[in-house]
Amino acid sequence: MKTTSHPDLLTPQPQPWKLLKFFLVCTIGGWILTGCNPIYYAPNSHNVPLLSGGGEAKITAAGNADRVEFQGAYAISDHFGLQANGGLFIPREEENSNGGSGHFLEAGGGYLHRISPNWIFEGYGLIGTGKVENHFEDDSPGPTDPSIGDLSASIFRWGVQPNLGYRSPYFSAALSTRLSNLIFHNVEGDLVFNNIDQVSYLTDHNSYFLVEPALTIRGGFQKAKLQLQLGLSYNITDPEFDQETGYITVGFHFTL
Repeated sequence: MKTTSHPDLLTPQPQPWKLLKFFLVCTIGGWILTGCNPIYYAPNSHNVPLLSGGGEAKITAAGNADRVEFQGAYAISDHFGLQANGGLFIPREEENSNGGSGHFLEAGGGYLHRISPNWIFEGYGLIGTGKVENHFEDDSPGPTDPSIGDLSASIFRWGVQPNLGYRSPYFSAALSTRLSNLIFHNVEGDLVFNNIDQVSYLTDHNSYFLVEPALTIRGGFQKAKLQLQLGLSYNITDPEFDQETGYITVGFHFTL
């Protein structure tokens, strides 16, 4: 019997590019799947400072067409660091005036360990709070059930985020994973989507566990670098929950 060999088995491909391709496919696929639904949660970018020692500080400004985010981190000692993050989410509205917005603030502290001159491990405990709102004005009959109304809710999230990264003067790359519990409260409004009262639904289903991996790549000068981050969000409690499942952000990262 004649057999053929897959090209990938004959010619090894760079693993970082395979990982980058995987993140791109998943994040773009996530946007397509959630484009026509209410969005009750969008993951913020990971703060991955890769602090190397006491007294070092990092500042990052990042975003995309739908958000702007600011992050800061400071190493109190060689083995303990603090971080604070904030984001404003204002996606472009659809032509029928359907849309939403949100904001989020987060802070935490954690353990730092320099494995070698270039490899760093960090583990942070994080607590965050914010708010989300959705508004639908398209009540015209069509192939799907009409949706109309508004909804707003407060968000509380707590969890942990381990980071493992390679750092050199002009380049760094890191993998991080945020494990968290997302809780909604103060749900208000009158939004009906697909003939379901969304306020009652979100009030009754208000707690979710998330696994959110991210890849962060930086390059540039010793004190200032361009940053690219690709992230995913898996809702373990309800995989069908209306949320963003992926993002790509770009920004600037500064070492002080």
